[in-house]
Amino acid sequence: MIGSQERWQEDLFVAGSLRDLIPKDHILRRVDRVLDLSWLRDELRDCYCEDNGRPGIDPEAALRLMLAGLFHGITHDRKLMREAQVNLAIRWFAGFPVNARLPNHSSLTRIRQRWGEERFRRIFQRTVQACLKAKLVNAETVHIDATLIRANVSYESYAQGHAGRVLGANEIPTSGEKRKVSRTDPDAGFATSSRKNGSEPSYKQHTAIDDSHGVIVDVLPTRGDVNEGNELVAQIQRIETATGKSVKQVTADAGYAHGKVYAAMEGRQITAVIPPRPMLPTRTAIPVQRFKYDDRAQLVRCPRGRVLRRSSRVDHGWVYKSRTSDCRRCPLRESCLSPSVGRRAVCISDGYAALLRARRLRPNWQQQHHTLYKRHRWRAEGAHSEAKGQHGLGRAIRRGLWNVAVQVYLTAAAMNLKRLAASPYWPKFVSALRAMTSVLRDHWLPAAFFFEHRAMAPACIC
Repeated sequence: MIGSQERWQEDLFVAGSLRDLIPKDHILRRVDRVLDLSWLRDELRDCYCEDNGRPGIDPEAALRLMLAGLFHGITHDRKLMREAQVNLAIRWFAGFPVNARLPNHSSLTRIRQRWGEERFRRIFQRTVQACLKAKLVNAETVHIDATLIRANVSYESYAQGHAGRVLGANEIPTSGEKRKVSRTDPDAGFATSSRKNGSEPSYKQHTAIDDSHGVIVDVLPTRGDVNEGNELVAQIQRIETATGKSVKQVTADAGYAHGKVYAAMEGRQITAVIPPRPMLPTRTAIPVQRFKYDDRAQLVRCPRGRVLRRSSRVDHGWVYKSRTSDCRRCPLRESCLSPSVGRRAVCISDGYAALLRARRLRPNWQQQHHTLYKRHRWRAEGAHSEAKGQHGLGRAIRRGLWNVAVQVYLTAAAMNLKRLAASPYWPKFVSALRAMTSVLRDHWLPAAFFFEHRAMAPACIC
């Protein structure tokens, strides 16, 4: 028998709470179980006036709205507020009743401007501390990787001009070269993830992920043209400061295979599982790998045994040059130098000795090194794919480095909260707490004490 349903009858009253209408396995219900933002009001007290002006939006409600949008893959404020009008789960998660009026979308923009980048970074750090208390962070093995975030500009905004005008106005040193800039978002740097693709205005997210449960322990947004190898050591220092533990192993891709990175890891006694880049053969001159470098004496010997000494300093190392008289009578001159050059010069990068040791060790990697590097691929690259595919981080929503930083920190915080909510630690903890309170209620403690403290719950983010 085919049933029938009255479609247009409106109910004036609905018995029950909004929680009862939301599935128990909904992401917002699971996150709400481990989310505690009681500290947020004191953190933002200096952003609001105590005794003047009209009451603003509750900071916890505003932050919950932003997080709820990211959990649903919504990054635009207009779309988020339109979705919150009809989505009961978002209303319940943010604390708005069914008949309550939601804030205007522009209020979230003003809130981000008022709070600033630093406070959103602290929100992310709170999620790291929560995962650390839940024993989801080991910090012994860390996977580090960087990914590009397309800037929110069009192709018509490109300009090929003198970089000193833009960089000088922003007090950034420049060597005077010409490069492409974006007129609408000068903070974005031009970069590409593949040689086959052209460079685009982008930002770069430097991410460090713990190996045990995939928790993001550190994240840093920069311009797209920043070298990721320059940020690795600072990331490790921040991880050790935040977790209170020493990092023992670091994995990264070939983009971090620089001599200074290997040298820094050796200095900190950290095993660097980073595959070094192979030396590309050259057709016009004898390659640099045939020159022997003496780190202790700080000199270079050519294939004929002649000495090359330090000549000048460059950004990433030293230039070693031979004597003109040695190269004039050398039998390898035709294969080593062009006719217009009088002597050979090679550039030895910082930490070149550590780079040579890494190249010698690469063919002798043990099984554990190969296993760690395989885990790096799906841990680090998987986290980037999740952030871009599920949380809208593939393209910047707003312009300016600080706006992109807010988006990056909130996305990383949302991903950590997902891992915290999915952890088996919390259900076991809650069941043990319920069993303990049941025993105390029935046997040892008076009923008045139990009912007075029955609402006590563990602080997940404190």
